[in-house]
Amino acid sequence: MYRIFPIDTSRLPPGIPFIIGNEAAERFSFYGMRSILLAYMTLYLVQPDGTNHMFGTKEAEAWIHLFVGSAYFFPIFGGILADAYWGKFKTIMLLSICYCLGHACLAFMGVWGDSRVWLLLGLSLIALGSGGIKPCVSSHVGDQFCKRNKHLISKVFGWFYFSINFGAFMSGLLTPFLLEAARVEGSLGELIYPYVSGIVGQKETGETIFGPHYAFGLPGVLMAIATFVFWMGRKDFAHIPPRGKAFFVDTFSKENMIILARLASIFSFVILFWALFDQIGTLWQVQARELNRTLPDWIPLFGGMEMLAAQVSAVWNPLFILLLIPVFSYFIYPFLERFTEITPLAKISAGLWVAGFAFAIVSIIQIQVDAGYTPSVFWQVLACLVLTAAEVLVSITCLEFAYTQAPNSMKSVIMALFLLTVSLGNYLASGLKFLLVDSQGQPLLLGADEFWFWTILVCIAAFSFKFVASRYNEIDHFQ
Repeated sequence: MYRIFPIDTSRLPPGIPFIIGNEAAERFSFYGMRSILLAYMTLYLVQPDGTNHMFGTKEAEAWIHLFVGSAYFFPIFGGILADAYWGKFKTIMLLSICYCLGHACLAFMGVWGDSRVWLLLGLSLIALGSGGIKPCVSSHVGDQFCKRNKHLISKVFGWFYFSINFGAFMSGLLTPFLLEAARVEGSLGELIYPYVSGIVGQKETGETIFGPHYAFGLPGVLMAIATFVFWMGRKDFAHIPPRGKAFFVDTFSKENMIILARLASIFSFVILFWALFDQIGTLWQVQARELNRTLPDWIPLFGGMEMLAAQVSAVWNPLFILLLIPVFSYFIYPFLERFTEITPLAKISAGLWVAGFAFAIVSIIQIQVDAGYTPSVFWQVLACLVLTAAEVLVSITCLEFAYTQAPNSMKSVIMALFLLTVSLGNYLASGLKFLLVDSQGQPLLLGADEFWFWTILVCIAAFSFKFVASRYNEIDHFQ
């Protein structure tokens, strides 16, 4: 029914806009839901009869990292399904339905039944659906290219990542507002309130405008749109056929096992990067509650307004990604290449050091908070800028590196191996947060100590990485 090979052209493949549009909507869905999890679990989770059933802060942090880790663990199974049995398109479509059902479960919380059961079921389905399609979508991008247009693949992966963070930026701005923003003069909610007050009716000062059902429902609607957009592009895609039993024969061949082992030696260091990075939605959000979240007056549009704690990293991280991707692609990398070769491994190495610097900044902020001061949220926004630069250096580079280094027969599986680093990083963060509490549930690392713990850990990893990277020999593979 469909074309099973890339179009032989030097121009952009025709299916790319559908994939990027799908990714923007799907990432709005995922990051929007994720941005409000901590606030919902610790402040708003109630049973249908109105009984409070909230989680403790550290308990919620640990469960959120466990969920994110699971969402990035299931790509292993999605990659096997795509490369061996169903193909990428069918895998993405079927698991997207599972994804939508997960959002439907979250919308039922507080309406009927046990809210925690709906939460667990919804997050499980989202982890299964989201995780299953992750390696397939990104490798599906690479499958659209042939040797004549492979020079465009790096920029397309950059724009692919751009679409991810455009969706994340919009969801980070809107979804926390739907959950908890009240009609308070001077808040970011004031920008949106005039457009929605006529729909939902006027509210008294201090009242929540929408609530959890709207906040979790909007990401569900966007996921349904993402699925439809992807289906619309079915005739423009190159559908690389699954390989059946031959996939397992090739995967476990001596040559491919050596490739897997070599890539694993590189990706093992990326695990720690994700253990730090994904704490912008947990540990950093808890810190943001203690900061003065009124933005400086010189910031265009938002100056003088107060951000919700859940919005700080959820808004600024994707916004900085949108700004930094073109800056790195068109200015920083070309400038540095005048003096030296900028390899993917050099970018990853630099990114680990930059991540350590970002955590050093928030560690200093926490010292001020522990001393009783209320620093401006601007300093955490600055740390978010630095951490986002590390994300550009590490994550985008690894996304492209995983595809180019993978043999043609196992593109989705190698992409799943990269995504597994995100999973293991969150499992590491979750496990340590469960372990580093006493029998009363109180943290053993107090205040700035936890921030410094992670800072030192990633700096040790960055120092060790250069020795492993120096022994890796890059070999590119294209369809």
